Amino acid sequence: MKIIDEINRLKAEQHAIILAHNYQLPDVQDLADFTGDSLELSRKATEITADTIVFCGVYFMAETAAILNPDKTVLIPDLHAGCPMADMITAGQLRAFKAEHPHAKVVCYVNSTAEVKAESDCCCTSGNAVNILRHYEGQDVIFVPDQHLGTVIAETLGRDLILWPGYCPTHARIQPRDIQELKAAHPDAVALAHPECPKPVRMVADQILSTGQMCRFAKESPAMEFIVATEEGLLHRLRLENPEKIFHRVSPFAVCPNMKLTTVEKVLFCLRNRAPQVHVEEPIADRARRAIHQMLAWS
Repeated sequence: MKIIDEINRLKAEQHAIILAHNYQLPDVQDLADFTGDSLELSRKATEITADTIVFCGVYFMAETAAILNPDKTVLIPDLHAGCPMADMITAGQLRAFKAEHPHAKVVCYVNSTAEVKAESDCCCTSGNAVNILRHYEGQDVIFVPDQHLGTVIAETLGRDLILWPGYCPTHARIQPRDIQELKAAHPDAVALAHPECPKPVRMVADQILSTGQMCRFAKESPAMEFIVATEEGLLHRLRLENPEKIFHRVSPFAVCPNMKLTTVEKVLFCLRNRAPQVHVEEPIADRARRAIHQMLAWS
């Protein structure tokens, strides 16, 4: 409790707010003022009146908060909390890809660097991707970096997209047999899969949902038992919000090591030291901001 008391004291002194992604460690989620998925956190970042944002997530998320709040101090508890998927495409690679498809619009998943967002026309999250792409009906669209989410969008809308071959290593570790074995053991359970899962996994799931959508579905569904095919951190929020329901972890391998780098102790240290700070230089921030604002306007 001493650590929590000290964090709360520093938060009050610095007029700070703590945001945490659904995949964070349970005690970090409990510490946060707001927990959500990428879309929820993006929206929250536009509403913040605090002077300091402590972003408990991976680096691209803290970058997004910094882009949306150029007048605020944005801290990340661990600078090494990166995203392998975001690192699978660079701005230079995207520019070359755009040159191959000069008439195409570019939609990038928010799981991307500020430099990639700056080369894009619009961002999206797994929760709003289909609705964002509806705005580009009849146009060629490059979608980066997640090929699996891109395939879900294309199949849902019945159209072709120009996909970059990126993926999430954590969701790639989930196998179809993981869901099938749990379904056999728990026949009444509803299987929820994240769209970052490969197609063979999605095909054996009952619902394809972002983490925010999973939380809403679990609350509203009459089902009492669920198989959760995404990073295991979401189970903490699901169980807190639905104590009467049962949630099964899909696999012991569905863990993002980068999300788990953030600890309560590191939150304390970053508030105490006012570091590490996240900065995005102009004009990259300005161009990336336009793509994020376009997403928010269409959400």
